[in-house]
Amino acid sequence: MTKSEVSKSQYQAALEGLHNEMVKLQHWVRHKGLRVVVLFEGRDAAGKGGVIKRMAAPLNPRGYRLVALSKPTEQERGEWYFQRYVKHLPTEGEIVFFDRSWYNRAGVEKVMGFCTDGEYEAFLRTCPAFEEMLISSGIILIKYWFAVSEEEQEKRFQARNADDKKRWKLSPIDLAARAKFRDYSVARDKMFAATHTHRSPWYVVHSDDKYRARLNCLQHFLSLIPYEDLIPEPFDLPPRQLSGADEEFPIDPACFIPEPY
Repeated sequence: MTKSEVSKSQYQAALEGLHNEMVKLQHWVRHKGLRVVVLFEGRDAAGKGGVIKRMAAPLNPRGYRLVALSKPTEQERGEWYFQRYVKHLPTEGEIVFFDRSWYNRAGVEKVMGFCTDGEYEAFLRTCPAFEEMLISSGIILIKYWFAVSEEEQEKRFQARNADDKKRWKLSPIDLAARAKFRDYSVARDKMFAATHTHRSPWYVVHSDDKYRARLNCLQHFLSLIPYEDLIPEPFDLPPRQLSGADEEFPIDPACFIPEPY
């Protein structure tokens, strides 16, 4: 049965509640010294960025980081493949969101020919061991794949291309990948078969409906880490020292910015 569309008011009300819970979770992560890694993977325009933005919006920026790496440098290409990602792993009490991750090798690098067949096969073979090492060290590793239909992806591409504010989202790689939808499907299936394990499973988010995808992903993320409400009670604020208008710091009016609004 087709679900009814989530209205904007329903979405905003649900999001506010989830944001409250995200703050509680972050307090818990900091209190317990947890290290949390969340991977966001999927096709171009699948909605990863929108979910990351909503997931991170209420958080204290000192307790989380967003990692969105560009193409590797010449030096990084000569390193152990996972090395450039290891340096971005969280410290105690921190959450790290990866907007694309080491799974680039199983997706865009494979489909676009940016790695050799040997490098690709080595990745599929060694990735589960790498992730097992992270988990055994105490890292909480969560992997999301955002599933968008071919029709919805094309609609989003067209919308981005028509919007001056969003055209930056269309990279040359995105444009080249439009003709390889099926190739990406094959690569995704092989990646799932090789890297979906009991200790490090993939979680698939249906993302044609952006509102529903955001709410569902936040709710699911919150369900994976048991936490308690450690938000402190409101403080008794001490009285302020009052200053008179004549004590205002003198400043040249030319230092103030124009106020056209």
